[in-house]
Amino acid sequence: MHIKKVVDDIYRLSVNIEDKNYLFEGIWPIPHGISINGYLIKAEKNVLIDLTQDIFNFPQDFTQQMGGLSLAIEDIDILIINHMEPDHSGWLREFCTKNSKAVIYCTKKAVPLLNAFAGVPAERAVAITDGMVLEVGDYELQFFDTPNIHWPETMMTYERKRGILFSCDAFGSYGSIDENAIFDDQLSSEKHAFFEEEALRYYANIVATFSAFVLKGLEKLAALEIKVLCPSHGIIWRENPAVIIDLYKRYAQYSKGPAEREVTVVWSSMYGHTKQVLSLVIETLRKRHIPVHVFQVPGDEIGYILASAWKSAGLIFGMPTYEYKMFPPMAHVIEELQVKKVTNKKVFRFGSFGWSGGAQKDFEAKTEKSGWDKLGSYEWQGAPTDADKAAIQKAVEAYCDTLIEFTQK
Repeated sequence: MHIKKVVDDIYRLSVNIEDKNYLFEGIWPIPHGISINGYLIKAEKNVLIDLTQDIFNFPQDFTQQMGGLSLAIEDIDILIINHMEPDHSGWLREFCTKNSKAVIYCTKKAVPLLNAFAGVPAERAVAITDGMVLEVGDYELQFFDTPNIHWPETMMTYERKRGILFSCDAFGSYGSIDENAIFDDQLSSEKHAFFEEEALRYYANIVATFSAFVLKGLEKLAALEIKVLCPSHGIIWRENPAVIIDLYKRYAQYSKGPAEREVTVVWSSMYGHTKQVLSLVIETLRKRHIPVHVFQVPGDEIGYILASAWKSAGLIFGMPTYEYKMFPPMAHVIEELQVKKVTNKKVFRFGSFGWSGGAQKDFEAKTEKSGWDKLGSYEWQGAPTDADKAAIQKAVEAYCDTLIEFTQK
């Protein structure tokens, strides 16, 4: 990639992770890739905001892009670390070895991490205070402590004269970036929809657990006039940054409920008996004009299930009993939903058992503190009879009534 001007002497440095086998954070599939963005201010003192990961040739790529402005690593005077996660700071050790003069600005909680992650002594750092302003020539950089969006030491940097927010992981998304279309106003409507969908998946996978902190952070930033929004992952929003800000606010508020009038159905079946009623459940929901998103486990990736579940007001689980407990792949999904604080959902469960039941008892025990409103369940032995199917349809109809009422509030 080439270095790209944002405005005046502010530039974006960026790389794309495009290896389809790569798992972001070692967990999340990124079939469409992801960008890692840093930002450079060329002034009387040169400022670099966030780095890149020390994988592939990313440090060399950043160095070459800086060369487009006739700058080398040694020319950076100020390094701002908004976030110490290694996708942003992995290059820090090598950078500080080659550049012994740059002063590092970061939060107080980040200072000990400089040494722990990269062997950089604390003496090189200035611990910011919330609201602190650093003047660099014509640029006024204000720092805001925004903990747990999404690590405890996270902060954001705001250039006051131009209204530019360098937001780090907040307002980011999955998806590789075309270097000829890095701004929101350069995208087609289809690409806009793509990045909004990838922003939801990114949020559900990476940020959702900390939604309460996101809402606090949004409240803190509300007084700022944000004209350009520069995240560490994804496109730069310069035409209408309110779009992604409003989306993040909506995503965070899903944690309080209700979310959208949609249902995420997650199902498993060992020998096909649970699967035999799946189409009936889906058809019943659709007849009530409730959008349905269907996932099978094992098979579908948990990252996609999380995104759908986060957005949906309703969850329905179809699974058999396995050794007196929940079917293990489904148990993993349910555990992950709770880890990510997917709460305030209307929930129903159905499933077959063979010799004896046990999945429902296990489900109740393991979701006791989930924050879910469990509206019932239906189990049967072996293959479902016509009576079983009629009972399930009636139960799902009642579920729809409650879900519709819930989402009208």
